Amino acid sequence: MALSHLKVLDLTSNLSGPYCAMILADQGADVIKIERPEVGDDMRLTPPFIGGESAPFMTANRNKRSAIMDFKSEEGLTAFKRLVTDADILVENFKPGTADRIGVGYEAMSALNPRLIYCSISGFGQTGPYASRGGFDLISQAMTGLAAICGDEDGPPHRLPIPVTDICAGMNGAIGVLTALAAREKTGRGQQVDVSLYETGIALGFYEGASYFATGETPEKLGQRHRGSAPYQIFATADGHIAVGASAQRFWSLTCKVVGCEELIDDPRFKGKADRVKNNKALVEILEKRLVQKTTDEWFQLLDAEGIPAGPVMNHKEMFSDPQAVARNMAVEVDHPAAGATKVLGIPIKLSETPGAIRRPAPRHGEHTDEVIAISQKDVAAE
Repeated sequence: MALSHLKVLDLTSNLSGPYCAMILADQGADVIKIERPEVGDDMRLTPPFIGGESAPFMTANRNKRSAIMDFKSEEGLTAFKRLVTDADILVENFKPGTADRIGVGYEAMSALNPRLIYCSISGFGQTGPYASRGGFDLISQAMTGLAAICGDEDGPPHRLPIPVTDICAGMNGAIGVLTALAAREKTGRGQQVDVSLYETGIALGFYEGASYFATGETPEKLGQRHRGSAPYQIFATADGHIAVGASAQRFWSLTCKVVGCEELIDDPRFKGKADRVKNNKALVEILEKRLVQKTTDEWFQLLDAEGIPAGPVMNHKEMFSDPQAVARNMAVEVDHPAAGATKVLGIPIKLSETPGAIRRPAPRHGEHTDEVIAISQKDVAAE
């Protein structure tokens, strides 16, 4: 596996940090999850539960080992420092300043191991006036413009009901780690990777940032509409909903023919993409009257036959049983010692020569403490 030569120390909890370390573990890295005594990672308490084990925790922490170390004790801190000496990567998502206070900050760990890649994921980053604040996905969505543009056009701000900045900050952390590893190949030295939920949220507002820079106007809430494409949204059908992405000129012409409104092709209101964006409300009203006349499947078959980007709106039960999700192994069964046979999300990154794999279930709290400490002591003795 691509990262099987790497040792990762995962000091994270909740979602952004564990997700970052999970990406590395899925591609073969030996990820040792260092947990505090008693509760461990807060996500262990997040419902729903299977056999007393948190289902979200089991997905975000598959392929990892768990060791309990108490940084408040000299013994625990010493044991951890032994692990750092030959680790490749350390991932933490403490509030900035906390890692330094408990003795595991970047400067101290880099002094022990100059080759260490030290990834810090936080709410607002390691610098700036908000650095000392804690961070949650909800807060970052609120403060980066994401909530302001979500929801109905005339409605209040709306949080995306997925932890988008948590997940994407974890992805950015993994990208940063792999970039730093490439740099280490040249320099022989590690460095700190600084990722925040806040900057991740800003970066996700790609079209909104570009629009604001171009016009100086605050991006408005669009509801279903797309800021730069039309038609590009979800439409009601006779029995459900379908997504249609027909903004490209060739797709627009084909869509008009499929839905039986060819007169719109030469209508000056809808002739070019910019025209359709400007007059999207009128366009949608026309298309909606057509699309409610057939079922979702009927429209999908007609649109798909012409190569027009379209797809039925599926719930999770439908999606996980869909042939494409099945063929791409996006639900993988694992055998957990407490929860039994359970499923976790599959690996979305496929490599042709060194594919990732889900090799082991998420660990029980402190399950591998003895073996991790024994290995670190053996390494010290060998020196």
